Amino acid sequence: MEKGLGLITVNITKAVMKQDIKTLEDIELIVNTFYGRVQEDELLGPIFNDIIQERWSQHLAIMYKFWQSILLDQNTYTGQPFLKHINLGIEEHHFARWLYLFHSTVDELFSGPIADDAKKRSAQIAGTFNSKLNYIKSNK
Repeated sequence: MEKGLGLITVNITKAVMKQDIKTLEDIELIVNTFYGRVQEDELLGPIFNDIIQERWSQHLAIMYKFWQSILLDQNTYTGQPFLKHINLGIEEHHFARWLYLFHSTVDELFSGPIADDAKKRSAQIAGTFNSKLNYIKSNK
């Protein structure tokens, strides 16, 4: 928005440049914001809230390590995340919603190559999990 001051015009709109994901604090911001949205989501909230219940702080700590390992190349996560998803009854539309929330959170908070990688990796993870779950279902 521009405001005229006599012969001088001053641009009072300040463009805010988003930074890329660089630190554990950045990862924590993404994870906290994203899972806050998941908890409130009509589709995903009941699944996550029923499984995690009062252990959200423990789950978030694991997710910090997971994404820190993937995006910042810091080997802080050990585990087999797929196994925790086998009996949740989740399907493709759940993964689509998860990706929508994750990507919109990343886009809202960050911009750059690592932010782009976060979205790419999340899509790969969702696709792999969905494929494995479909395979398990079809081979029961």
